[in-house]
Amino acid sequence: MAPVLALVGATGAVGTVMVDIMNSRQNWPWGEVRLIASPRSAGKKIVVRGEELTVLALAPEVFDGVDVAMFDVPDEVSARWAPIAAERGAVAVDNSGAFRMDDDVPLVVPEVNADKVADRPRGIISNPNCTTLSMMAALGALHRAFGLRQLVVASYQAASGAGQEGIDRLHAEVDAVAGKGVGDRAGDVREALAAAGLSLSDSPFPAPLAFNVVPWAGSLKEDGWASEELKVRNESRKILGIPDLAVSATCVRVPVVTTHSLAVHATFAAPVTVAEAHRILGEQPTLVLQDDPANGVFPTPADVVGGDPTYVGRVRQALDFPNTLDFFVCGDNLRKGAALNTYEIAEVLAARA
Repeated sequence: MAPVLALVGATGAVGTVMVDIMNSRQNWPWGEVRLIASPRSAGKKIVVRGEELTVLALAPEVFDGVDVAMFDVPDEVSARWAPIAAERGAVAVDNSGAFRMDDDVPLVVPEVNADKVADRPRGIISNPNCTTLSMMAALGALHRAFGLRQLVVASYQAASGAGQEGIDRLHAEVDAVAGKGVGDRAGDVREALAAAGLSLSDSPFPAPLAFNVVPWAGSLKEDGWASEELKVRNESRKILGIPDLAVSATCVRVPVVTTHSLAVHATFAAPVTVAEAHRILGEQPTLVLQDDPANGVFPTPADVVGGDPTYVGRVRQALDFPNTLDFFVCGDNLRKGAALNTYEIAEVLAARA
């Protein structure tokens, strides 16, 4: 009998992307799909694979008979309901941060550590943060060949990483500054936003994002680190299985709607050349290599948004650091960075059922 799939958070931003992904997959291993959301969204109709489904209200009994339950909901909802789904017999695949660093919950990127789906004593599998995910397929492939030892990363994170509120705020700020001739005097962007009634106290960002970059993403942690920066460090170590990996990250919010980018400086145990890296990256089915700077070919968020692959370019051998590559990565943070990886984990589980 074909397995049963549930999607919790079906009407949210990531859930909507998930439905689009399900509708576009060539292979379909599921015998039934259940769409689940909060009681206020229950009763809505959503078409999946040509069939109109009614959204069910989140309750323990909706997980009865479910084999895999994907959670695209806030941390606090996952923390409560993923264990309930597991108790009812489902494998919970969670896209929130509720379980990522728990020792008894695997953190999975199928291209890197798909075997970890079997090691799930609590019946829960976690999906990494979107920033970490954006570089992980590339890093995993290079690590298998050369042995990753050190990682320095600067991220350029889209507004949608802060949710719909972030998207709406960026659009509002762009509207407020457009045609105003601002950006050539300190403080004039803030003045334009204030004149448009856009208070920073109502923004998900600590500084104007339009015509700007903001060196902050997440919440304040010890010693001045941002939570997003620590996620990159801790999650990279766990996914790659390198508990002592030296990692330093600086996370920056940029005025892009969707698609995160990262500048990666990776040092390996073995010597590595650009030609070898190109060959390995080009062989990966979920990576697209765009690396011809002489002809202006490299990935940018505006050119890859909405796509499933991770795009890699600007691959260089570091001039002053042995066994080290520098490269640039772009990945849609709502697709591979969230919904797609969650669904790919579910596909791995279905294949092993």
